[in-house]
Formats: sequence, structure tokens, C-alpha cells
Amino acid sequence: MARRSRGRFIDGIVLLDKDTGMSSNFALQRVKRLFNANKAGHTGALDPLATGMLPICLGEATKFSQHLLDADKRYTVIAKLGERTDTSDSDGEVVQTRPVNFTQELLMESLEHFRGETMQVPSMYSALKHEGQPLYKYAREGIEVPRKARPINVFELNFISLEGDELTLDIHCSKGTYIRTITDDLGEMLGCGAHVIMLRRTQVAGYPYERMVSLEQLNEMVSQAEADEVEAKSVLDPLLLPMDTAVSKFREINLAESQAPYLMNGNPVHASGLVADEIVRITIGDEHKFVGIGAMNDDGMLAPKRLIVIREDEAKA
Repeated sequence: MARRSRGRFIDGIVLLDKDTGMSSNFALQRVKRLFNANKAGHTGALDPLATGMLPICLGEATKFSQHLLDADKRYTVIAKLGERTDTSDSDGEVVQTRPVNFTQELLMESLEHFRGETMQVPSMYSALKHEGQPLYKYAREGIEVPRKARPINVFELNFISLEGDELTLDIHCSKGTYIRTITDDLGEMLGCGAHVIMLRRTQVAGYPYERMVSLEQLNEMVSQAEADEVEAKSVLDPLLLPMDTAVSKFREINLAESQAPYLMNGNPVHASGLVADEIVRITIGDEHKFVGIGAMNDDGMLAPKRLIVIREDEAKA
């Protein structure tokens, strides 16, 4: 007997404004349940301490979540100066206390050190894995694991304010950048120590900040729908962004309707304008219906790399 799928088929991306204190997986499961989606996945975890943009992919959009995981991010961070913790954030134990007496000139010089392409050693309190286990599990057991420095790029690092012992910064960075590590390293450069007390992700790729919605808002919308005796999906589904927004950075290749059957069966097709080693976003017909991503193969044809499943109800639409 075929296993019955749970939830409905719904495709798209919701920009969740994650609240502090909850894990990304908890937030993911709540969103999945509220939308009654059969499949969901997030695009890179935020620490429980952190708040802000957590794109959650539903249905076929999960096939492209990796591209959002690889996307640039922007954060607002508040660092408490004068205290260093074992986790580089306020969830940890204070391990050193020092006076805060640096100059504005030293602060600006130190910030410049982090801009551009640099090498960063990941924190032991990160989700990176060593021999199949996240580093933070070793850290909680007091085990230090050697880590290799990794290349990161800080495109912007803007000074916002310094009020008492709290420093606020705006950081636009590449994937894999640990803001806690930047904060800890900056504190050492300033000679006073520092740790993160507030971290908010304000942007992922080019997604608009204004489109974020919190779990509280989603719950309120569902409750209101129930009170109005309408289906929850009628108020929730309009929040979804199209799944191809996850791959909008890729150039579009539009194919004729007649080519669709061949492509959707996994076969390469002829297309003009292909460039070697370039991933492209594939659309079909005059309506530019998104069907997946592909790349040029050795024969100079467009070969599919990841295609969505077009269901019968969509095919007839």
C-alpha cells in the first residue's frame, strides 16, 4: 500500500521573522503545520538568541533552499563590551571582565580590519560538524576540536552607535560568516572583550524586510480565519513568494512549450545563449513558467539539474 502523504501540496517561500528563544527547527515545524504543507525546509539556521529573517521553503521550493543557504546575509548586532563569554554571546558564561577604555580612532581602525575578504576560524559553538557531530556538542563537553580558517567576505561593516558599553553594528557578509566570532575578535582588538547580546538578521539575498511575518502574526491570521469561517489557506497562501525567487540571481533561459516534455523527462534540449559552467533559471512559454534550473552539458545543450514536479492540477491550469 502506498504511503499517504501528510499535508497539502503547496509551493513557495515564506519569510518568517523568527523570535528570540526558539530554535530554527521549532519555527520551521510550526510554519509547516500552520500552512498544512506536506514538505518544508529552512535555509540556514539562526541561533535561538537571534531573531529576524528565516526564509522557509514549502513544497517544491525546498529543492532550491541551498541557493538561499549560500546567499549573502545582513545583520544588526549589539555587542556588550567589557565582558568575554565562552560562547561569544549572552547564552554563555562570562570568562573575563575588563575595563572599556579604547579610543574612537582604535574602534574605527579595528572595524576596518574585518572588512573585505578575510579568513575566519569558526566558533566551537557552531553547527559545523566534526566526525559527524556538531562542534557545539564537543564544546559543551569541554572538548576543543581543531578548526581550519575559512574564507569569508564582509561587504559592509557599518558603525551605528556606541552607547555606554553597548556597540551596535550593521554587517553585510557572505555565507558562513560567524557574527559572534567577529564580535569576539573585535573585543580582543579593543582590549576589553565583547560578546553578542542581540543579533537580528535583516536580509537574506534580496528578500524585502517588509515581507517578513512572525509566528504570532501567522497564528493570529489563522485564528481570525477560523472566526470568519474561512479556510486558513485563503489568508496564508498570499504571503508566499514564488519559489523561483530562491534562484532569481541566475540568468533566465526561456524555452518553447514544445520543448517542455523533453526537458521535464530529464532530457537535454537545444537553447541559445548558453555559457559553460553557468547555472541558468529555466522557464517555459510566453508566460515564463518556472520549471527549474539547468546548465550546458558537454554537447552544448541545456541539461536540467533540478526540476520541479508539475502536478496534474497545475498542468491543466
